Amino acid sequence: MSFSNALQRHFDTFNQLDKIAADSQLLADQIEQCFDQGGKLIFMGNGGSAADSQHLAAEFVVRYKAERRPLAAIALTVDTSILTAHSNDYSYDSVFTRQLQALAKPEDIIIGISTSGNSANVIDAIEAAKEIGCTTWAWTGYHGGKLNDIADHLIRVPSDETARIQEAHIFVGHWLCEEMDRRTTSNA
Repeated sequence: MSFSNALQRHFDTFNQLDKIAADSQLLADQIEQCFDQGGKLIFMGNGGSAADSQHLAAEFVVRYKAERRPLAAIALTVDTSILTAHSNDYSYDSVFTRQLQALAKPEDIIIGISTSGNSANVIDAIEAAKEIGCTTWAWTGYHGGKLNDIADHLIRVPSDETARIQEAHIFVGHWLCEEMDRRTTSNA
C-alpha cells in the first residue's frame, strides 16, 4: 500500500467523524460534571489502546494547552507490578476489574478503549464499573463488538481498520482535552 492510499483511508474515516460529534459532546458534558462532583476519569485498553489511555490521562492531569488546574485521570495500564501480579495470580481477563474495584467510585467515568469492542478484560471491567455505579463509555470501531451491548455509551469510530480507529480515538481524546481546557481555564 502506498502512503497516499493510507492517507486517503485516514481522510475517509475522519470525513465521517461528524457521526460521533453528538456522542463526543455528551461525553464532554459528562466529564465536566464528573470533575465538578470530585470524580475522575479512568482509562483502560490493550496494546495501542493502553498507550492511548496513558497518553490521555497525562493530558488531563498535566495539561493540554491551557494553564488550568490538574484534572483527575488515571490509566489502569501503567502499573507493571499490578498488571503482572494480577495476571499471574488470577487472570489477564480481570486485570482492569480488580483495579476498578479498588479505585473507582460512582461519580467516576470509566473509558474502555477496544478497537474491536471484544477485549475480554475491558468487557469484564465495564461490567464491574456498572456494578459500582460508574458511568461507562466504550471507544470502539464501527461495529462496537460486545461492548456495544454492555457500556452505557459508545464512541464508535466509523471504520473497521485498527489504525484508523486508533487515530480517531486520539482525535476525540485531544478534542476532549481541548474542551476541558476551555471549560476549566477560568477555574485554574
